[in-house]
Amino acid sequence: MQFNLSRIIYSIILFGMISCQSNQKDKPKDSVPATSYKLDRSLAKKIFAMPVHCIPVEYPNKLGQTIGSAADLKTPKALRPIFYGCYDWHSSVHGYWSVIKLLKAYPDLDSIGEVRTLLNQHLTKENGLVEKAFFEDKNNLGFERTYGWAWLFKVQEELSTWENEDAKQWKSALDPLTDLLVKRYIDYLPKLVYPIRSGQHDNSAFGLSLSLDYARRVGNKEFESSIVEHSKRLFEQDKGCPLAYEPSGSDFLSPCLEEAFLMSKIMDAPAFEKWFADFLPEFTRADYTLEPGKVKDRTDGKLVHLDGLNYSRAACLYGIAKKLPVTENEHLQRIASEHIAYSLPNLSKEDDYMGSHWLGTFALYALDN
Repeated sequence: MQFNLSRIIYSIILFGMISCQSNQKDKPKDSVPATSYKLDRSLAKKIFAMPVHCIPVEYPNKLGQTIGSAADLKTPKALRPIFYGCYDWHSSVHGYWSVIKLLKAYPDLDSIGEVRTLLNQHLTKENGLVEKAFFEDKNNLGFERTYGWAWLFKVQEELSTWENEDAKQWKSALDPLTDLLVKRYIDYLPKLVYPIRSGQHDNSAFGLSLSLDYARRVGNKEFESSIVEHSKRLFEQDKGCPLAYEPSGSDFLSPCLEEAFLMSKIMDAPAFEKWFADFLPEFTRADYTLEPGKVKDRTDGKLVHLDGLNYSRAACLYGIAKKLPVTENEHLQRIASEHIAYSLPNLSKEDDYMGSHWLGTFALYALDN
């Protein structure tokens, strides 16, 4: 696994510049060099600590399920013995993704094996079957569709490419639930007549994008073909996305950029370049600017979503830039770096739990694109 090692590391300098200007956190930088951030061990350690801290934290917890009877009134850990921490199911799932991805790249982050022990305790065959049974309950067949499903696929994507005995056992524990959700996704897509273009969990393009990564990595051609077919059906004719209307007050995804990132993965370079110019024509201008999302209160669970937006925008822009000619993508990388620069100084497990339980994953996702 690589974290885009060809990128020029600029994060330490820029991080310091932003940190010393804490009284101006709500002001985007006038000019940030068009260089990309790189994940190094120091930043990996900081991100790693965030999900490690919250994976075993059961409360506070947002269950999010439909209650069918009094028998469903159980503790989070009883309902979901693997993914009960980090406030809600999907945050727990992508917390595992962060931990596993970083352990693969920096095994010394768990030098005494404490985290590996925790994963061995949680990721068992028995616990995996309990998780699967929850999704088979008739009242919760659409639970976490498709956001949480897609993050589970990303966990399996990492585990499937890790030649490690523990990782093989962890993957095996999650295989039954993964197989169920892949089938459910394939069944769902033909019924999705219109894409969901929200800036939060149910955004169609985001779920499709993450799921496509998984399908390709594990070689599931049926799943890949379904995603490509329906992504084209839903998005290929789109033009003039109203980026000026973004973001909404609690967005952590950009509907326009998530769609463009997805299409960059399924179209060849010449076709995508033309599609992108029609879809987001403002990005064809080298002087185009896009202000990062401003956060006024990081203790507010909805307002802090905008830090996540800054990371997910950056991930999209880095990914889109790869599909465009070098002469046309420098300003996309510049805008991505500006977004990371705004939110990265606030990234810490010591920050308010409303942000710390999930934002590390989104920072990692941005740095990995």
